[in-house]
Amino acid sequence: MSRVGKYPVEIPAGVTISVVDGILTAKGKLGELTLPITDHVETTVEGGKVSVKPRSNVAQARMMWGTTRANIANIIKGVSTGYAKTMEITGTGYRASVQGPNLVINLGFSHDVVYPVPAGIKITTPRPTAITVEGVDKRLVGQVAAEIRGYRPPEPYKGKGVRYDTETIRRKEGKKK
Repeated sequence: MSRVGKYPVEIPAGVTISVVDGILTAKGKLGELTLPITDHVETTVEGGKVSVKPRSNVAQARMMWGTTRANIANIIKGVSTGYAKTMEITGTGYRASVQGPNLVINLGFSHDVVYPVPAGIKITTPRPTAITVEGVDKRLVGQVAAEIRGYRPPEPYKGKGVRYDTETIRRKEGKKK
């Protein structure tokens, strides 16, 4: 039985939710997102809350109960406040800048890494060694941040690379003489 699915999701002021033909649509001040609802769960909007119930006691329906509720909560938070991931670049000469529709990162390779910014994402560089990824879709913000980090993940000896600001790098001791 889902412990997450049984709690309704509060709808904040300024957000409208509608369920039409199995597609949930959320509109807020930051944009609009849609979520296809599976046939295993039933979604109702009433009294400023969205509640989800499984249609049957099948294992798939119980699994999708909590998943659907969490996805709805993520969409509502996205259109009302949005999501952001902050990243730090550590290393001599490593830096990033936004040039037009691209993020250009110098990570110690023989060439600069040019990352095209996808639609619905806003990337800023408050400092040359900091990157902020912002957007309304939690999945897309996380995916873009992971792709940027994937170009040069932090290494454990000197800590050089791209890391999330909340991430701690477990440092290793180098060779001994």
